[in-house]
Amino acid sequence: MSRKLRYKVKKSVNLIAFDSPQSPVTEQYRLIRNNLHFSSVDKEIKTIAVTSPEPSDGKSTTAANLAVVIAQQGSKVLLIDADLRKPTIHYSLNVTNTFGLTSVLSKRINLEQAISSTSIAHLDALTSGPIPPNPAELLSSKSLDIVLKQLREMYEFVVLDTPPLLSVTDSQNLANSCDGVVLVVSSRKTKRERALKAKELLEKANSYLLGVVVNGVESKQTNFYGEYI
Repeated sequence: MSRKLRYKVKKSVNLIAFDSPQSPVTEQYRLIRNNLHFSSVDKEIKTIAVTSPEPSDGKSTTAANLAVVIAQQGSKVLLIDADLRKPTIHYSLNVTNTFGLTSVLSKRINLEQAISSTSIAHLDALTSGPIPPNPAELLSSKSLDIVLKQLREMYEFVVLDTPPLLSVTDSQNLANSCDGVVLVVSSRKTKRERALKAKELLEKANSYLLGVVVNGVESKQTNFYGEYI
């Protein structure tokens, strides 16, 4: 179904859930995963958008590691790089970005051909593809809804790394198309008013906020962990 390609490039996101499965940080990602499962008791949650108020809040790291820990449970997972302006997933998973989401949305390649296998069991990736001149238009198109509908049939969970909410409108469009949204904030840099503004934008988009992941919190065991609140 998919192509399997790997390149030796520097990772831009720390896949600690894969590299250090016994670490306290990985345990925090498992906690997030478990809380997401509890959130799906009354509503089926298959497509999850991960976003943040601003850049450098840790959303890409959270999205990638969340996808890894879900896959480690045996579920068939797809990680999508829907940040069409600053994609990172292809670096993190060492897969090609010659084709990807933009190629599918612009009908240059079919969905199955655009999906890459990864070296992590049960985890596939759909990279961003070539950066387009009109990312907001692509992500608000009917084609995206069609793609997500197909992916719901193909995978048990789909995790989308989306752009920062306060920078562009892309994430609002994606949030409305997904079953739920995880908002990532940084304890060291995200100001309260910015976090509240991001939450307000998600509410205006009629999205289902699953919870907030706070990163950069210091503990005795590590200098970073995710917290679901």
